[in-house]
Amino acid sequence: MILKTTTKWIAAIAAMAIMLGGTQANAQTFTKKKSATNSKNVLRLGLGLEGGYATKNFSNFELGGTARLQYDLANNLSLMLTPGFYHFFAKNGEFQATDKGLYSNDLNMVPVKAGVKSFFAQNFYLSGEAGAGFELNHAKETKLILSPGIGYAGNKGLDLGLRYENFSGNHSNYGIIGLRLAYGFKL
Repeated sequence: MILKTTTKWIAAIAAMAIMLGGTQANAQTFTKKKSATNSKNVLRLGLGLEGGYATKNFSNFELGGTARLQYDLANNLSLMLTPGFYHFFAKNGEFQATDKGLYSNDLNMVPVKAGVKSFFAQNFYLSGEAGAGFELNHAKETKLILSPGIGYAGNKGLDLGLRYENFSGNHSNYGIIGLRLAYGFKL
């Protein structure tokens, strides 16, 4: 238990250090381009399809969707708010019997995350998000979500991100290695 908690804190601190270091190291590079393409203070909306490989044995994979609101603070730094819906498919389509009948061991969750996206090279970024995941079935627990990631944001609205997302709290922990394919546009 202590090892799992320590590992999560180390991962969260490392993700933040990478993001802050990337922002500082590339500040001059993006400042030179600022006059040509001024994306400061732009509000964007991205709609994404999510898929992930579950790291615990209750599920093989996750499928869902998210809507991401992104506010560009500078050419290389953005704030994000990401609500969505995840469906974790139970292994082998397992079902569980209760006094009220038979129900699927699938898990549904509504994640709500806030975070930062920092561009370290043209179109490539590091991201870090934290938030809460609200389980809709079974124990109906609320999980702490920590999610470092890396991605590519194209000039025509394409956003492709890869991340590790950890869900912890209330005596059970699990995670996903997730992929997000999204299309974004300015508001």
